[in-house]
Amino acid sequence: MIFLDLAMGGREDDFEPSALGTKEHWDAIYERGLQHFEDSGNAGEIWFGEESMSRLIGWLEKQKIPLDSCVLDIGTGNGVLLVELAKSGYTNLVGIDYSPSAIQLSKKIMEKEELPQVKLQVEDILNPSNELSGFHVCIDKGTFDAISLNPDHAAEKRKQYVESLHRILRPGGLFLITSCNWTREELLNEFGEGFLLLEELPTSVFCFGGKTGNNVTVLVFQQKI
Repeated sequence: MIFLDLAMGGREDDFEPSALGTKEHWDAIYERGLQHFEDSGNAGEIWFGEESMSRLIGWLEKQKIPLDSCVLDIGTGNGVLLVELAKSGYTNLVGIDYSPSAIQLSKKIMEKEELPQVKLQVEDILNPSNELSGFHVCIDKGTFDAISLNPDHAAEKRKQYVESLHRILRPGGLFLITSCNWTREELLNEFGEGFLLLEELPTSVFCFGGKTGNNVTVLVFQQKI
């Protein structure tokens, strides 16, 4: 899913407000997705593709993250990442999305996949409820990107996101982010206060105009204790 092509290195000032940053847009997307699933049984699009899920799960497995770790999928959408995490043996999974239609869709997909243990709830990451806390791992595939395109005070909303992340992660917790809007350096600037960069995961490289870049940036942060 491409929100904005800044892969060669953009700046905050380059972002143009977009419908992709609004709740109305995603409500409409998942209302259609819900109808499509009911008609055809197809779960719909996988944001950033199957490779993105394999990359994240592979890293968790390589680091031997315990299978009972409490894992949160921020902006879960159709919940397909949670399905793959569950199939990989993770047992304490939570997905949130501010779109009720997304949660409806993901619940239907969990029913189809016979994964009743996966918890799904309507939550806005910018204003999380008190019960949303204590996570060992938080994963974001595109939600921070969408917030960055919000037409209404996007910079403030990004700060809210970081503050919320601090509240819901336990000390020393991990944050894995996949972005097509932000470079490594820019994400370090956004999350550097209070978070330590552990690793940048390798992604596909492309060449254009004599320059080399990445379509996607994937970073692993750890909340400072």
